[in-house]
Amino acid sequence: MRIKHTIRLPADLSVRLADYAARKKVPQALIVETALASFLSPDGPERLEAALARRLDRMTRQLERMERRVTISNESIAVFVRFWLTSTPPLPDAALAAAQSKGRERYDGFIEAVGRRLARGKTLDDEMRLDVGLGERGQDAPDPPGNLVT
Repeated sequence: MRIKHTIRLPADLSVRLADYAARKKVPQALIVETALASFLSPDGPERLEAALARRLDRMTRQLERMERRVTISNESIAVFVRFWLTSTPPLPDAALAAAQSKGRERYDGFIEAVGRRLARGKTLDDEMRLDVGLGERGQDAPDPPGNLVT
């Protein structure tokens, strides 16, 4: 048994309801009925909370992976800089200007190379994953703890 109800909706909401019903090719009454049933459902808030919890859990895992990769990158750079500083002797004053000029030239080439790589959309991380057989980003399982391949 169905009971008829007459309700008044704001004009903008009425237009949105009509547009949605036309797009989905269903009666407006069915949309209103489904929305009311969902709104009045006792487990509605629990479903919403569970969906939000799943989304937050996924975001937490993504942030943890990102934090791990940033930590590895920072450590890699720190180890490289320490190695470079301890193994590279200082230049004599006579060669300093030429070395600085060559350094600027090499740095500009480095920046251009990074820009080209980023423009291609492939990173060294992607290449390393392919080299070690992990597949494209997103196709492999999350990195296990202790695995330094990033």
